[in-house]
Order: sequence, then C-alpha cells, then structure tokens
Amino acid sequence: MKSLPLVFEAPRRGMPPRHLADLSAQERAQAVVELGEKSFRAKQLSNHYFARLTADPSAMTDIPAAARDRLVGELLPDLLTPVRQLECDEGTTRKTLWRAHDGTLLESVLMRYPDRATLCISSQAGCGMACPFCATGQGGLQRNLSTAEIVDQVRSAAAAMRDGELPGGPGRLSNIVFMGMGEPLANYKRVLAAVHRICDPSPDGLGISQRSVTVSTVGLVPAIRKLTEENLQVRLAVSLHTPDDELRDTLVPVNTRWKVSEVLDAARGYADKTGRRVSIEYALIRDVNDQPWRADLLGKLLRKHLGQFAHVNVIPLNPTPGSKWDASPKPVEREFVRRVNEQGVACTVRDTRGQEIAAACGQLAAEG
Repeated sequence: MKSLPLVFEAPRRGMPPRHLADLSAQERAQAVVELGEKSFRAKQLSNHYFARLTADPSAMTDIPAAARDRLVGELLPDLLTPVRQLECDEGTTRKTLWRAHDGTLLESVLMRYPDRATLCISSQAGCGMACPFCATGQGGLQRNLSTAEIVDQVRSAAAAMRDGELPGGPGRLSNIVFMGMGEPLANYKRVLAAVHRICDPSPDGLGISQRSVTVSTVGLVPAIRKLTEENLQVRLAVSLHTPDDELRDTLVPVNTRWKVSEVLDAARGYADKTGRRVSIEYALIRDVNDQPWRADLLGKLLRKHLGQFAHVNVIPLNPTPGSKWDASPKPVEREFVRRVNEQGVACTVRDTRGQEIAAACGQLAAEG
C-alpha cells in the first residue's frame, strides 16, 4: 500500500492563465476595467460564455472587434483541448480526454438517459488518495485543476447537449457529479468556486440547480464540516466501500486519519444542515468487502449515524488493467443489497455506464 502524504496538496505545477470562470461577477467587471473597457463588457462576455456557451470571438458581435479580441485573449483563453472521444451505449455515453495548457491530461464522461443528462467531471488531474482498486488513485496526483478548467468541462458538455451531439436530439445538461478524476474536497477552494459558477444563474453562471450537483469525497472530515457551513444544497456523496476500519485503512488509506464513525458523523452534520440525503458509495469487490456480515454492519452503522439521511449506492467493481480484484457475483450482490435494506437503510445498485471504454467509476486514467 502506498503511504499517504500528510498534506493533501497537489504538486505545484503551472496553473493555467486567468479565465473569466475563475472570477466572480465583481472580479470580472474589475478585470475588464483594468483592460481599458467599460465594466458592462464583463456582463456581455459572461453572457456569451455562460448563456450562449461559446468562447468564439467571431460570435460576439455585440462587442467591438478591437475590444473583443483583447477581452477574449485576456479572459477567455483556451484551457482544454479535446484529444480523443470514445463512445459506447449506442452513443449515449461519451468519454472525452482533455489536454490542458501544460500538457496535463484529464477526463470527463457525459451520459444521456431518457430523463436526464449527467456529466461526471474531474476536479484534479490524477488523485492522491491512493485507493488501490481505483485506476485514477493508482496513477497518483499530477495537480489541482483550476476553477475554470472544472467549469469548462461543464460548458463544453452543455453545448454538446444543446447542439444534439448525442443520440436523442437537442437536450439540456441537467446533472453534474464530481466523481471523475481527483478528490474534490482536496481542491476545496476551486471546487467550491466551480460549484457557484455551475449553479449561479446566467450570466453569472451556467444556471444548473445546486440540487442537481453531487460532490463526492473519500471522507476528508474537516472539509466536509467546512462544506456544511457554505449554505449549499448540493448532494454529498461519501465513498465508504466498507463499514469496518480495519479493511478501510487499506481500501481507502485516508481512513488512517479519519475513521468511519468520524466520517459518518461529519456527513450527518451536512445532512442535518441541508436536509438532503447523503449517498454512500460502495464498490462491491469479490471476497473483499461483500460478506453478509459487512452488509449487516453497514446497515447498522448507517442507521445509527445517518438514519433516514442515508442512501447506499452499490457499485459493481469496474475492472482496471492489472487489478487483482473483480466484481462480486450477482447473487452475492443481491444478498448484500437485501441485507442493507433489511436494516431499514435504502440500498440500490448503481446503473454503471461506460465500462467498455474505461469510463466507469474508478477507471479514469487519462492515458494519451
């Protein structure tokens, strides 16, 4: 097992140039004035990026050409370039490999369902949490993503849905899950700012409901408590994967810092403050964490710590190259779910998408 660094900070590599999406509405107006333009140009620029979903200067005909080129050059630099797109599920699941300004690679996954379109986004390039069953965690952490690099994944997917690039015709991006590469709460400040840009109404943001955004964590307790005080309505998801500390110390190494009971208590604090259920993510691994007694213990712990605020998402383990682990057999999975439900805790199996293109949970490795 890899040792976990005591500080969950990304290596200090070059962050991208300043971008409109890094800035609050007030900061945008100030930046525009500093560039020698009237402050209202900030709202025009924001309207193009957040409402019209474009950073193409030729589309910004309401801004004089000379000002347009300078404003776009300074405030809408190209951050992410698509390297490759892979599709499966008859085109309704699409994984995009992005290259950042410094060559850093990251991935996002767009999934269209009959009633919604969900984007799984990355908050870091790689991940420093070192969970041994996750391809992203095994690849290590390259760097944090900037707020704008996070938001630009969303803007791009929103434009793809609007333009009907996925089967089913034009549609709307409705749900965002911070479940791609990285531990979101280890990049707290930028992720929080990104949530505001994603959810603030146009032209300040993309206007997606906070209740349609899920922020996932392996259990960084101080950050969960901090998030609790932000007065947000995003859903919290906790990647638990086992109810007992002994096994979790190896499956989720951060557990050596904050034990299961501490994580669940922090999650309960979030639920009490927001009134929202907490998703408990549980990757079911054959002969590792799928025993009946663990299902019983999981149900009892969640009933004790979270009560009606718990919902367990059982995730059949997705294979990763060279992994010694595999998904639990379906009869074992069904018995696990039955036992958790029997404890009075809601438990369902997540509909997994994108396994054949390495786009499912735990498979993102951003290979060029």
